[in-house]
Amino acid sequence: MASRLRNTSRYSPRPRSLLNPNPPKTLTLLQNPNLSSENLDEIVSDLERGIPNPLLHSPSNLPPSVVLDVLSKCSRRSPALGQRFVDLLARRSDLRLSSESLSAMIHICIRNQRTSDAQSLILRMVRRRGTSRSEIVDALRSTYGGFGSNPSVFDLLIRTYVQARKLREASEAFRVLHARKQSVPVNACNSLLAGLVRVGWVDMAFEIYKEVVGMGTELNVYTLNIMVNAFCKDGRSDDAALFLSDMEKKGIFADIVTYNTLIDAWCRNGRLEEALELLNSMVGKGLKPDVRTYNAVLNGFCKNGKYKRAQELLGEMVASGLVLNASTFNIFLGRFCKEGNVKEAVRFYNEMLHRGLVPDMVSFSSMMGLFAKKGDMNRALEYFKEMKTAGLVPDNVIYTMLISGFCKIGLISKALKMRDEMVDHGCMPDVVTYNTILNGMCKEQRLPEADELFSEMMERGVSPDYCSFTTLIHGYCKNGCIEKALNLFDTMLERNLKPDIVTYNTLFDGFCKEGDVEKANELWDDMCNREILPNHITYSILIDYHCSKGQIEKAFGFWDEMTEKRILPNIVTYNSIIKGYCRLGNASKAEEFLQRMIQERIFPDRITYNTLIHGFVKEERMQEAFGLLNKMDDEGVLPDVITYNVIISGFCEQGKMQEADWVFKRMTNRGIQPDKSTYTTLINGFVAADNLKDAFRLHDEMLQRGFVPDDKF
Repeated sequence: MASRLRNTSRYSPRPRSLLNPNPPKTLTLLQNPNLSSENLDEIVSDLERGIPNPLLHSPSNLPPSVVLDVLSKCSRRSPALGQRFVDLLARRSDLRLSSESLSAMIHICIRNQRTSDAQSLILRMVRRRGTSRSEIVDALRSTYGGFGSNPSVFDLLIRTYVQARKLREASEAFRVLHARKQSVPVNACNSLLAGLVRVGWVDMAFEIYKEVVGMGTELNVYTLNIMVNAFCKDGRSDDAALFLSDMEKKGIFADIVTYNTLIDAWCRNGRLEEALELLNSMVGKGLKPDVRTYNAVLNGFCKNGKYKRAQELLGEMVASGLVLNASTFNIFLGRFCKEGNVKEAVRFYNEMLHRGLVPDMVSFSSMMGLFAKKGDMNRALEYFKEMKTAGLVPDNVIYTMLISGFCKIGLISKALKMRDEMVDHGCMPDVVTYNTILNGMCKEQRLPEADELFSEMMERGVSPDYCSFTTLIHGYCKNGCIEKALNLFDTMLERNLKPDIVTYNTLFDGFCKEGDVEKANELWDDMCNREILPNHITYSILIDYHCSKGQIEKAFGFWDEMTEKRILPNIVTYNSIIKGYCRLGNASKAEEFLQRMIQERIFPDRITYNTLIHGFVKEERMQEAFGLLNKMDDEGVLPDVITYNVIISGFCEQGKMQEADWVFKRMTNRGIQPDKSTYTTLINGFVAADNLKDAFRLHDEMLQRGFVPDDKF
């Protein structure tokens, strides 16, 4: 009794943590790993009464065997006492708990329905380095019976791996459980299968599914839905249908989720009629299609351009009493906006509002994108304002879309203002945003500002990508600043950014325009050394350069090399050759090449005809030139002001002013407005023919149209 009184006198009457991290020096004598049975009983007794025990202060007093013994004794007395010790241990960061100790703690938490605490302890195990899946499974199994656990612990183990995105480890743990002939609950199997399918590891999902079936696990409709989704993700929708049929024979029947998955897969593959048949079979089986079912079919019809059928289906949805949602209308909005169909997009947007539906980010994004692409920024900003009024916060994509719209119509200052608003609202521009503005500045030839923006971009920690460099390189090449373009190219390489064929083509074009063939040849060698293959644009640039210099033989050298590599010439390449022949004064050869072009199913465009007409005019072969003008009409290729100016110029140079005036009248009658060059050519022609009356008539008409004449006649 006296001994016991001495023991209790050790404790202060004030409340104290059971695991005091700073024990008195007098307790160091008690720090002995070889604790007796009496010591253990004392610890358990003190835990039960909520009294601090000095033996728990030092990690050396709590080796794995002691922890396991105390856990076992506490658990046998009561689940609550076991949990109390678990809670104390969980707070001790200085303890190195063994897998068995952690497993026992997990089982106690499971028994006390403290699932989240159990999961935290499992996470502690799985994140520990050097602990294999076998060790974890074996530790859980060896402590399973002694702590009153239940099979849900293995369910939790697998689900914890999946939630931690450790799918490979989850699969290994599942296989260890299978090898140990430990049953795994179907929910755990479903969690693992769903995780594998979600990340696209479909093959592994099929392997695990076979093992699940081999274990004799009782499957359910969730398993069915996961595997149907796996088949569909793998592009095997027919196999999914067969699987569905097999599962029905086993008494597992599809629900609406199953049908929605399969219908969506068939619609994405363009199998619309089969999707509709499946939809009808749903109804026959007592399942009512929901808005997601119909949305999948609507998306399929809209994607394939079958808008009439999609709208009929929309009517069926309304008639059946289904409540349409924003996603339903977004399907139509997305397709119409993508095709630039303003009328239908606006109609569906207004119908959406009429039905009391609130547009979401997708709706507003579609409408803003539509008008931004068309350069109608006032309309785009109206939807932007509506979006903010609706309480939606514009994101990076929305701001970049509007910035792109302003850049497209040359309003760089407004694009920069939108960028500033973006930053003010805490939405930081990314590389796509900067590239959009850089492209706009380069198109407007505002290269000093583009340079500043490029520097700002790097200062703000946004790393330029190959697109940033290629955009600036293109801007400098276009403005004849080849040295600056080359410096940027070198910087690009220093940053380990790999140039592609677009970058090389941009530089080829710049060198060719400058006539620097030597640099172009060096660049060609560099490109080949990097194993970047030329494409039809590369060859077209080089062919065009040699043709513009009248070097037809060299041009055909590249032509032959191009065709040997099975790179098909396009309209641009053919036009270059035609231009080359015309520059050599050989329009007949150019016309022969035109026939070859048509035989190759490459049909001439306005540039082709304008080039050839100009070639015949230069050779004073006006009959052939005029014949080509008529041929353009026959082929449905509309002449432009350049076409008519070339023919008018030819007749004027030959003094055939009556014919020139007739062509002028034909041009205006067809709605093609003359430009300053048209009037100047005709006026000079009439003056040369001493017809001042018609010269002054055209001079006055020119003034009325707002052109300023040279007044050199």
